[in-house]
Amino acid sequence: MFSLFWVALASATLLPGGSEVWLARLWCVGEPALVLWVVATAGNTLGSLINVALGRYARQFQHRRWFPASPEGLARAERWYHRFGEASLLLSWLPVIGDPLTVLAGVMRLAWWRALLWIVLAKGARYGLLIALAHQWLAPYCQ
Repeated sequence: MFSLFWVALASATLLPGGSEVWLARLWCVGEPALVLWVVATAGNTLGSLINVALGRYARQFQHRRWFPASPEGLARAERWYHRFGEASLLLSWLPVIGDPLTVLAGVMRLAWWRALLWIVLAKGARYGLLIALAHQWLAPYCQ
């Protein structure tokens, strides 16, 4: 379970990784589904909150040459965020776009508790669905 937590956490940050296979493996060896759901959701949520913190911290460097977003790109992201709002964090579970969404929430200084709420909903639903799919499709192949 400890390894699942760290894999899920790393998968939610800007680091590459995928926790789905690890979750499925642990499910196949008989780990309790509820425990898997809690651990994976907690780790992945914490990883996303790290991204939010990075976004909050990085904003102070926006005028430096090495800052990863141009002023135009940052303005475009802010317009997008104002259009779709904090509920866009429901997509934080998606590959490729989920991590930047959580960073953007930090850049926009979304309140921690609001970011936490949206991210837990998204990540919890994702892992719940993965476990349900494992019950449906993986059961014959396990053990």
